[in-house]
Amino acid sequence: VLANAEQNEAPQAFRFGAAGIGLCRTEHMFFDEPKLTSFQKMIISDSTEERKKNLDKILPWQQKDFFGIIKTMEGRAVTIRLLDPPLNEFIQAKTDAEAQSLAKKLDVDVAVIKAKFADLDEHNPMLGHRGCRLAITYPEIYEMQVEAIALATAEAEKKGIKHDVRIMIPNVTTVNELKQIREQAEAVIAKVNKEKGTKLKFQIGSMIEFPRAAATADQIAEYADFFSFGTNDLTQMTFGFSRDDYS
Repeated sequence: VLANAEQNEAPQAFRFGAAGIGLCRTEHMFFDEPKLTSFQKMIISDSTEERKKNLDKILPWQQKDFFGIIKTMEGRAVTIRLLDPPLNEFIQAKTDAEAQSLAKKLDVDVAVIKAKFADLDEHNPMLGHRGCRLAITYPEIYEMQVEAIALATAEAEKKGIKHDVRIMIPNVTTVNELKQIREQAEAVIAKVNKEKGTKLKFQIGSMIEFPRAAATADQIAEYADFFSFGTNDLTQMTFGFSRDDYS
């Protein structure tokens, strides 16, 4: 039995008998400052260069987070899911007061915040531009996360800490999504191995959350080392209703 947990929850999960972490949600880490501000600045950036600049600020914090998790695992398996939710969850500007507050925080005109919020806003059931599809639009997000995972694992190895880290790519609907992102992730891992003189290898898999992914699992499996199942979203779309709209 594997637990859904982050670093602070792992010891309690182990006390209850968990054999490892089956789902570590990285988006929870972005809500802490100063990562949140840098991530919000990344979201409102209009260029790849600006996005990378802000993601570079987050990289050492992500590395620290992942190293802490690996150390806490004590060699147990830990599956780290790359960023899953849509970006609108990080830009709260439904009211003028929220928009003005965020604009002041990020030192931009309030019109910029309102325009970005309108552009990113997603509704029932918020499963479109998120997860792997967001990473295809902005590959630099997952590249930063994979680099942080690889650097943290390299640090653990250097310090003699056991590790069993796996990378999960969320919201896959077609084999080509996973194929493209896996290739990008492997390129980043190879770069870290070259820089650090390591030979790190990671299992890279996916979470089956869409009926299409389930129906084409044989194709997706060619590029996945493992599957997890996102029963929440899979149930919503199989039955055709949203958890937000029924009781």
